[in-house]
Amino acid sequence: MNASVRLSVSSLRAHKRRFAGTFLAVFLGVAFLAGTLVMGDTLRASFDTMFGRATSGTDAVVRSADAITTPGESEGVRRPVATDLVRAVERVPGVAAAAPSIQGAGQLVGANGDPIGGQGPPTLAGNWIADPELNAYQLAEGRAPATSGEVVIDRGTAERGDLRIGDTTTLRTPDPLEVTIVGLATFGGEDGMAQVTFTGMTRADAEKYLTARPGEAATIQVRAGPGVSQQELVDRLTPVLPEGVEAITGQKSAEENTEMISSQFLTVFTLFLLVFSGVALLVATFSIHNTFAIVVAQRTRENALLRALGASRRQVTASTLVEATAVAVTASLAGLAGGIGIAAGLQILFPAIGFPFPEGDLVVSALSMLLPVAVGVVVCLGSALLPAVRAGRTAPMAALRETAVDTSGASRVRAVTGTGLAALAFGVTISGVLVSPSLWLAGTGAVLALASFVVLGPVASTTAVRVLGGPLDRLRGVTGGLARRNALRSPKRTAATAGALMIGVAVVSLFTVFAASLKATMDQTVSRSFAGDIAVSTPAFGAGGSGLSPRLAGAVARLPEVDTAVGLGRGVAEVDGKGRALTVTDPLALARTFDLGTVKGSLSGLGTDGIAVTESEADQQGLKTGDTTRLTFTDGEKETFTVRAVYGRSELAGEYVITRAAWEPHRTQDADTLVAVSFEDGVSADTGKAAVEKVAERYGSPEVQTRDEYARSSAGGIDMMLTLVYALLALAVLIALLGIANTLTLAIHERTRELGLLRAVGQTRSQLRAMVRWESVLVAAFGTVGGLALGGFLGWVLVKASDGASDSDFAFAVPPLNLAIVALVGLAAGALAGLRPARRAARLDVLRAIATE
Repeated sequence: MNASVRLSVSSLRAHKRRFAGTFLAVFLGVAFLAGTLVMGDTLRASFDTMFGRATSGTDAVVRSADAITTPGESEGVRRPVATDLVRAVERVPGVAAAAPSIQGAGQLVGANGDPIGGQGPPTLAGNWIADPELNAYQLAEGRAPATSGEVVIDRGTAERGDLRIGDTTTLRTPDPLEVTIVGLATFGGEDGMAQVTFTGMTRADAEKYLTARPGEAATIQVRAGPGVSQQELVDRLTPVLPEGVEAITGQKSAEENTEMISSQFLTVFTLFLLVFSGVALLVATFSIHNTFAIVVAQRTRENALLRALGASRRQVTASTLVEATAVAVTASLAGLAGGIGIAAGLQILFPAIGFPFPEGDLVVSALSMLLPVAVGVVVCLGSALLPAVRAGRTAPMAALRETAVDTSGASRVRAVTGTGLAALAFGVTISGVLVSPSLWLAGTGAVLALASFVVLGPVASTTAVRVLGGPLDRLRGVTGGLARRNALRSPKRTAATAGALMIGVAVVSLFTVFAASLKATMDQTVSRSFAGDIAVSTPAFGAGGSGLSPRLAGAVARLPEVDTAVGLGRGVAEVDGKGRALTVTDPLALARTFDLGTVKGSLSGLGTDGIAVTESEADQQGLKTGDTTRLTFTDGEKETFTVRAVYGRSELAGEYVITRAAWEPHRTQDADTLVAVSFEDGVSADTGKAAVEKVAERYGSPEVQTRDEYARSSAGGIDMMLTLVYALLALAVLIALLGIANTLTLAIHERTRELGLLRAVGQTRSQLRAMVRWESVLVAAFGTVGGLALGGFLGWVLVKASDGASDSDFAFAVPPLNLAIVALVGLAAGALAGLRPARRAARLDVLRAIATE
């Protein structure tokens, strides 16, 4: 073993450049993984510290005991508590102070007239708590609000909206309220809580604009007296609280807030980055395996001589694995340092792009240090294992061969195995997509499809390169023909080199096709379900935004140009014990503006005790017209509703519909999410839109859009997601590019004598450079075409599986322009990867090259 180690060290010293591409591939993959883990740890610790500081003065929180959680939401809706309870809480021994906390949605308008925030994180408003220890926000500048219309806002929101103390602006609650900024606040020592916006109002204004009726608060904040612990305070409070109201410690409340941020943002964000780390490492696997396979092939004579001199198979195999281990450990440790540097850079970058990364030192846990290094070492050793075993099987007689060039082709066993895998993948995928829709079956089929592409790569590479390189013979003459023959020389090598790029292009194509399908689905949904002419909405998604004034639809409906205007509000209730979202609207106006499909029963008689249900939900719950169901609202009230209508489609109308009269006794802050407008006959789109915009100005100037504009804006978040995906996948493409460049560089090394002979018989430097570049382009073209085919197939699988697993009808769409751009980028990556190897080939000394053995 000592001899193997010495031999490996000597080989590494002599051929450092051979492993440069492998080092970079491992380095980049590990750095991305380590950066993701360190950033996640740092964000969690920073938010935990920030919430801890912000709520350090709150020892207990009194709130409703039960929450109603609807599918797809992690945080439930709790009923308010009575503010009169403050007096009872203050009389409990050990209570130093108590204050109601009234919270609701409120979106500020910036100095430029645009709303601030609303793209994901909540836009909050609430009463300004006078007790500084009970208030999570600390006054940093100015003063607290004293009269109606005065507000304090967080400093981060003021900076984003270019607002200052003394400025007058609009607060959407959702009714527009003119407010004057009298103070700026911080949260836990930071300018704000991520991108959450906060507006502190007087208690009277908060009760007037943020609650359904006075005397209600979201929670009651409680501070303990000297010597009273948080748990002791909770134990004293519990006996005096009414049924359905509970007290929790301030520490638990802070932990829940941190967990809310983690579940809604950090976990999803970190998982998103980890997936792309996995893609990058998968691409790196191909590059690493290819490098060691070529190096082993080039050292065939060297390994054979070692065997002839008495070295065992185990020693030759160990020698290759020692080299792989040295590269893996060195690159992984460097990648770990690089990942910490990435996290530190993001800590600086995030505030610059509008996401306040909480201040504090980077948190590097043991897992964040050990896992990336372990993954890097395992990936590198796993990729080098087969080449190492192949090196150990080298026969001593191979030392007598003239050349050690790898000319391995595709075996019949590989062709049969790959075809079998492809057939199995097709069968499993079709079963999971069309026969019995299942995301698990579809996912298994997708993995098998990927495996079949990898196994069949060498089989397909010969035909693919001949077809793709055919035009080169005519366009580039002898140079193009030589490039094509070089790419055909080793099908395994060509396939492995192209495989790295294929994976990257496949993932890009997958997301491109899926995003296009989501857009087509949204367009299909709006076109099929929305029969109106104009949509009034607020440009927000996630928890942000304040919604639309419920009075807007009535004001628009009174316009002479308008036939029907209907507002869609949102409520929450438990339907037979299960949390469900309710659409609160005028059912008759809804039917005139939206296509609800076949309606059984009547929408005209819902009244205050009737409900309309979609056909799919009715089948799931076993309901039909005339049946009754029990609704439990967030205020704790339970009422029996009669199913008076069952309708076919739910895409925009929601699954449950009740009237505003039925919702009014149980509502909290009232808002619409959408106002749909239909014009009178003969009214042009421009005329009607202008009339609606004038009315909308009085209600906070929400966005007025045509049906097509509404469909495009509804899909706006998809473009943002796709941009992030492309940026992250650039790493995978970069690693693939390094793999192609490294393979060509090694190939030039083993073809040194051949290149020298070509130069000797008259090939010019420019022709030699062109030959190497076109070989690189051919390899990239094979990987790109394979990636497009695989990505398109996986995109179809994902769309169809999503269609079968949900009530919505998904549309499959292939964006030809976007995929053409992906193809051009893949080819450009190949041309770029060939530049450096081409220059090295052209600089070879002709006589020395001919003399090379």
